[in-house]
Amino acid sequence: MPGNDVEVVVVGGGSAGIAAGRRLRDAAIDCLVVEARDRLGGRAWTVTDPSGYAIDLGCGWLHSADRNPWAAVAQEQGASVDKSRPPWMSPSPEIGFPRAQQNDFQKAMAAFFARLEKAGESASDVPASAYLDPASPWNGLITAIGTYISGAEFDRVSAKDLQRYEEADSGVNWRVVEGLGSVISAYGANLPLVLDCPVSAIDHRGKRLRIETAKGVISADQVIVTIPTPLIAAERIAFTPALRQKTEAALGLPLGLADKLFMSLDHAEEFANGTRIFGRTDRAATGAYQFRPLGRPMIEAYFGGACAAQLEAHGDGAFFDFAVSELTGLFGGDFARRLKPVRIHHWGEDPFALGSYSFALPGCADFRRTLAAAVDDRLFFAGEACSIGDYSTAHGGFLTGVAAADAVIAVRKKALNLAST
Repeated sequence: MPGNDVEVVVVGGGSAGIAAGRRLRDAAIDCLVVEARDRLGGRAWTVTDPSGYAIDLGCGWLHSADRNPWAAVAQEQGASVDKSRPPWMSPSPEIGFPRAQQNDFQKAMAAFFARLEKAGESASDVPASAYLDPASPWNGLITAIGTYISGAEFDRVSAKDLQRYEEADSGVNWRVVEGLGSVISAYGANLPLVLDCPVSAIDHRGKRLRIETAKGVISADQVIVTIPTPLIAAERIAFTPALRQKTEAALGLPLGLADKLFMSLDHAEEFANGTRIFGRTDRAATGAYQFRPLGRPMIEAYFGGACAAQLEAHGDGAFFDFAVSELTGLFGGDFARRLKPVRIHHWGEDPFALGSYSFALPGCADFRRTLAAAVDDRLFFAGEACSIGDYSTAHGGFLTGVAAADAVIAVRKKALNLAST
């Protein structure tokens, strides 16, 4: 491990940790990024499929791309940014979903989000499901959309928190052809770091912090913690003294679940690039299928919330079987012969994530501020769950990582000024 005595330790090498590390390094601060995995990127992970395509098993969209710092990083790296209209912005083929029904659904969903705007005006923080129209026949499909957005059904999601995301989102969505995960990991490639090194404890009683890792003890002046909320809630890192407010905040900000199954598709040219089809329109437990993403001969299938959790419990084959069942229900039994599973990752079972991205439980929208707050100007926190409006996104991680690093830099500058007077 490169040194056991540094000025700042960054715990976690995902979007937030990498952004924090870059900011600290650029400020000439001696820092070390400590990552539990054998790779950088965290929940951003690009792999290459057998056909040579880069696929994002984790986050893959540059949401709010017109102000997303990862878009600028991608372009600086020479990556190809696809600015095509996202599939959810166009009508679906009329296969099991006639255009008139699509129009009714879009009106119902727009009305739901219009009612949700009232959440910001309400003193109470109720479940987002409170804004569904009980008489609407589209609540199942609206809830399915919710599981792709939040990773959880609307009865578990804070209406205030969801509305804050909606207010922050610019609606501009791009993709990186080479994979967003590859861009994020490359941004941290030259940082001082150690991989395969989980942090188990941080003792902040002494003059300097004592960070216990799988590869030894590190001493530091400050620490920026960027690990996912389920790991904080489970006290995967033991803080001494304990940080009960952080644990409670993390419990109110669990990670939802959204998994992506990639399948190869024979004779894919039958479909237009980016075609999106729902497996079912009458229930929440359904997949959303994007045909020919980025023009490739494959299907990118999305599963969220309880549906994804149930499929994870039965293994990789369960996702493919579920997808085949829904797609043959639309296209006929022969369609199954055109499909082959390529890759999926179970984020709910990933030991260093335990989910995909954060949502706030009802009543917990303001817990994000509690989670992000510094402790004694020595312990700092970052990650998408610390963002008020950009949570659940890679750029939310980036921006909070930079904010935490800037706070550390300010504290160190103040201490240096005091010492010189």
